[in-house]
Parts: sequence; structure tokens; C-alpha cells
Amino acid sequence: MKKLRTIIVLMMSLFITIHLSGQFRTLEGVVTDNNQNPLERVKVIPKGLDRSVTTDDAGYYRIEQVPDTIKTMVFTLRGMETASATIGIYDKIDISMEKAGTSAPVELSLEDLLNMEITTASKSSEKLSDAPGVVSVLTKDEINRLGGTNLKELLEAMPSLIGSTVYMTDRTTIAPRGDQIQPSSSHVLLLVNGRPVREALEGGIKSEMYEAFPVNIIEKIEVIRGPGSVLYGSNAFSAVINVITEKAEETNISVTAQASVEGSYGGMTKAKIKIGDLDIVAAARYFEKQKWETDWQYATMTADTTVTVSIPNTSVGAYLDVNFRNIRFMSSYTQWENYYFIADYASVFPSYGTCTWKKGFGDLGYKLDISEKWDMNFNLTYTKSTFDVSSWPNINRDSYEITGEWMNSLNLANNLRINFGGLYNTIKGKEIIEAPEGDLTINDATRYSLGAFAQADYQILKQLKLIGGFQVNKVENIDIDFVPRGGIIIYPFDRLNVKLLYSQAFRAPSINELALQHPAMSGNPDLTPEKVNTVDAGINYQGKSFQIGTNYFFSRQMDIIIQDRSGKYPVPTYDNIGEIEIQGVEFEGKYYVNKSLLLTGSMLYQTNKDNSGAENVTPLPNFGAKAGISYMDRGICISLFDVFQGEPDDKYKTLLNPSPEAYHLVNLHIKYDFINLLKWTFANNLSLFLKVDNILDKEIWLTDWGLTPGKSIPVNQGREIYLGLDIGF
Repeated sequence: MKKLRTIIVLMMSLFITIHLSGQFRTLEGVVTDNNQNPLERVKVIPKGLDRSVTTDDAGYYRIEQVPDTIKTMVFTLRGMETASATIGIYDKIDISMEKAGTSAPVELSLEDLLNMEITTASKSSEKLSDAPGVVSVLTKDEINRLGGTNLKELLEAMPSLIGSTVYMTDRTTIAPRGDQIQPSSSHVLLLVNGRPVREALEGGIKSEMYEAFPVNIIEKIEVIRGPGSVLYGSNAFSAVINVITEKAEETNISVTAQASVEGSYGGMTKAKIKIGDLDIVAAARYFEKQKWETDWQYATMTADTTVTVSIPNTSVGAYLDVNFRNIRFMSSYTQWENYYFIADYASVFPSYGTCTWKKGFGDLGYKLDISEKWDMNFNLTYTKSTFDVSSWPNINRDSYEITGEWMNSLNLANNLRINFGGLYNTIKGKEIIEAPEGDLTINDATRYSLGAFAQADYQILKQLKLIGGFQVNKVENIDIDFVPRGGIIIYPFDRLNVKLLYSQAFRAPSINELALQHPAMSGNPDLTPEKVNTVDAGINYQGKSFQIGTNYFFSRQMDIIIQDRSGKYPVPTYDNIGEIEIQGVEFEGKYYVNKSLLLTGSMLYQTNKDNSGAENVTPLPNFGAKAGISYMDRGICISLFDVFQGEPDDKYKTLLNPSPEAYHLVNLHIKYDFINLLKWTFANNLSLFLKVDNILDKEIWLTDWGLTPGKSIPVNQGREIYLGLDIGF
């Protein structure tokens, strides 16, 4: 560890102190309109440089001796909207321009769709191919094609993310790379526009966000697979999911309503208002699925018992985003009602029934532009989470987290960027057991933490980028800790990159893990944070119309916090006793045959074992694959997407209830926009759509994860056919 820290410090020192000699490059490309017709006499200006060139009759331009310090190209032509492009690692920059005065947003080229600007990996804008991490993006184009109604459905379509479940407190979870070690989503950090949305009491519950967040307002989703604690702190353990919302570039409103033949119904709406420097974006969502009547069994001392349960599925969500110049306020509210099952105690108590999650999120941010090379951001983030159940164990939870962060992005040169900052975090949680004779408080505690971080990337050569960073963190009553990251990105050929990365991350103990005082289980104030070391080695090709990549990963998770039921303590007590290794290979690809026809696919194979040598210690399959085909043009959209998950290890088979099995979850989305036929001028969209979820009508039961193995719970009841209307003004 000391050697590793020394290497990281030396790398950072090298980045900052090395003399940056002036370097130049030649840039070229083709400029077209949205119909791919070449544009002649376009003025091409490297921003900040007092010279320009113009395109020829083929739309081609070439400009030489452009300093590496220039970051942006500007394109102007009379009668066209001014366009710009970020200068990345590639010397060829093609761009399309929009006619001036048109209300439609500028369409991204196929190359920009595949290699778009992202922010999650470095907290700064950069091309996907240059990002210091294993990153996947679900674009607005793909979101529109999928037609998903909740965040869970969209995430399950992304590479190496697996939909999973837990017996009670986190019924909808997303497991990256097979990591469902914890009985919650505590190894995944969820962000909204870069700001953390955490639950404090158990340390990672996100069910209501996955089920109820208004997906109609999402612009794109960026996912880092692997640790992200250097920039994001606790819980950025195995993945960071950043939900990025739309901006109000113009004033408009849209409404979507749908209902299924089985009895489900719901709708979404969004509004955008732009008045000068004031931008307002608002969205809302409500869905109520048909209740699922099914039989569920549990064992007793004398016989097996079968009960018929009625599982609700009702979700409510809202989102507000207000921008005025450099000030931004955003907030969301999500609520979900579903069902829980605690089979281990069902023979003694009625330990099954309805449960309700609620989460409120708010963030106030201010951006200060110190200079052209130095941006400073201040954020204050608040998240409140509640959870309650209808029956035994009769718990009611209420918790909140407040985070203050100061963040700096410093571009010393076009090839050297440093991000640094600090944060302070405080959490408070209370849990009670409700009873007729009086409520019993089993937890009421607070905890603070603070940290300082820095990350730098240095394009030392056109073919080589170096990355280094660290976070120093201090959690209340726990020793100061240090997590580093480092890596290199090699560009051996144009459009090809090789990423070799090493990262550490941590998860601080939750309020319950530290201080719970339940009669049948206990917290432990002596816990230390969970840690993970991850190595990634990947190769990626970024073409004009397709991208393809494969990656090997190896993660060692240490000091895993689980309940010790060995008899060491009077009651089951949280302790640092677990160590897990997960390794695997992942593949992903996208291919735009043309702007209308899209093919996508991904694959994950992973193995895992604990420090005793036991294999398949997570309830997830070793192999999974995803594939989709979509056609979207002239108001028509037809998309078919399949999520395949293999069969879990035999140890997760059940004696009662259906065993978890391999499944194909196939969804169909068909949509047609009638607006061009009707020639209405007061609306810009009038679409009818058909959505068929789970075409194969596969009833899915998953492992009842969190207590003793060998049980399952219902997750997906089968096929559902929706008809809907979408109208926009």
C-alpha cells in the first residue's frame, strides 16, 4: 500500500510540474446539413485563434498548426445555426448544421451519438473514448426507441447491469457485474445530474428511484462500471449511475397516457419553459399496475403453508429543475408501493405484506467561472428517505443525508486537466417498531464524514494519456482512510483505445450497521468501511457508425459488512467478516446500419468466490446477454429488445415456490407519429404506441436474498400489453 501511494503521489506531481511544450495538430472534416448534403463556404474557426478556413464544394475543410491548447471549433454560415464541436483525441471532426430559425434541436451525427460528451468519469466534459473508466451511455435516441416506463427497465438494457431483488427493504435492485453481495443496492451510487441520491439508514435503498423517477425527462444515462469513490465517496463501490436530465432549450409541453388490456394504467407529463436566462423543466409520473394475485408458500414446523397474496405496484414521481444563469436548483420526489416477504419468520409472525418507499431529493448549486481555464462549483444536497410496512416486523424508518461539496476543474492546458475539491456529509436515521402498547425506538443516530479529492489526466502524447487520483476521507469514529486510482489510455491507432485501470473504493457503514438495537439483531460501533480493489483492462473501437469493446475486470472486496450469526455475539450482529473476489469478461457493441436502423448487444460472464473458496456466493447467474434491434424514421418506431439471464447456481433452487430459472425478458415497442399526416400547426407530436412487456409471458421468481438461502419471491408476473397516446405542443 505504501508503494502504491508513493506511485500515485509521484504521478500527480509529474502531471502538475512537467513542462508543457507547445504542440500543434492538423484538423479536418466535412460539414453537412441534416440531410447529409455538403455545405460550401462554411467558416471554420478554432475558438481563441485569430484565423479561419472555409469549406469547399464538398463540405471539406482542413486547418493546420492548431495549438493543443485550443479546445473548441466553431462553424458559421449565413442561413444556418452556428455550430460547435469539442476537439478530442481525433483529428477528424465532422459536423452537421441546422437551418436558422428552425425549432427542432440540432441532431447529433452518428459518430457523436456513439462517442458523445460525458461528464461522470471525471466530473468534466470529455469524449466517451477519452474517459478514464469503463463507461456505457444510454442516449436519448436509445431511450426513445426502448419506450421504457421506469428507470429499472432502462438500466436493465445497459451492459453488465442485472435486475435483482431483496426480501424486504430493497425490492428493486440493480447489480453491476454480478455484485449482489449486500441485501440492498449499497454497492451502487445513484446520481441525478452528478449529485448523489443516497439512503442513510440501511445505506443503499433505491427501489423508489428505480420504479418511480420520471423517465420522460431523462436526456441520457451514464454508467461507470467499477469503483468511483475517488470523486464520489462512499457507495461508489461497483458502479456509478448518473441520470442526466433534459434542458429547457425552448418552451414546450408533452403528455403521455397508456393502459394495458390487463388493467394497468398510467401516464407522464413534462413541461419546459425558457424565458431569457431562466430555464425551468418539470416532469411528473403516475403508474398503477394490476395487482398480482399469486400463491406463496413458507415452511412451518409441521407442514408447508400456502397463502394467496395480492401484490400492488403503484408508483408516483415528480421532478423540477430551475436554472438561472449560474444558479441551479433541482429536486425530485419518488414513491413506490409493493410487497415484501420474510419467509424465515412467517411460521411465527405474519411477516409478509405491503411496503412503501418514499424519497425526496434536492440540490442547490452555484457555478463560478474563475477564468477560461478554471471552473468552481458549490453544491448543497439533501436526500430524505422513509420506509414502512403493513405487518410484522412493523418497522417505520426515517432518515436524511446532507452533503456540501466544493469542486474545482482546472485546465492547465488542453492536455492537462486537474479536478480537486472537498466535501462534508452528515446523516441521521431513526427506526421504530410500531406496537399498540407503544412504539419502540431501535435506532436514532447520526454520523458525519468529510473528504478531500483530486484527479488529474495528462495527454502526454497523442497516443498516450495518464490518469491518477485519490480521496482522503474521515468517517466519524473511524480512522482516516485513503483510496487511490491510476491508469493509462493508449491510442495505438486512430479510433482504437486500450484502457488499463486500477481503482479502489469504499463504503462507509450505515446508521443501522453501526447503531441498530433491535431485540433480535444489533449494530456494531467498531465497524470499518468496506473496501474494494479493481483492475480493468479493455480495448475499444469507436467508428463512425459503430462501436465495439471488450473488458476484463477483477475485483477483490474486503471487510464486507454482514450479520455474524455464528454465535460469537448474543444476537446476530454486523461485523467486517466477508471477503469476495469477482472477475469476468464483458462485451458491448452498437451499430447504426444507418440513422434509422440500430443494432445493439452486450454480454457478461462473471465468476465469484469468497475467502473460504465457496463459489457463486451471489444469487445471480454467471452468464447474461442482451440484444436489440430498432428502426426509427419518418415518425415510425419499431424496437425489439431481449434481456437474457442464465440460471443461478443450484444452491439457490427452492423446495417451496418456483425456483429461480434462466429467462428471456423480451419487450416490443411500436410507435407512429401522425402529426405529418394531420398537418396540425398547434402540436409538434401526436403518436399512438403499442408496448408489449415480457412477450414470452415468462413468470419470473428470483432468490429471496438477504436471509437463509433456498427460497424465492415473485418479481414479474408475465406479459402485459399497453396501448398509449403521446402528444406534444
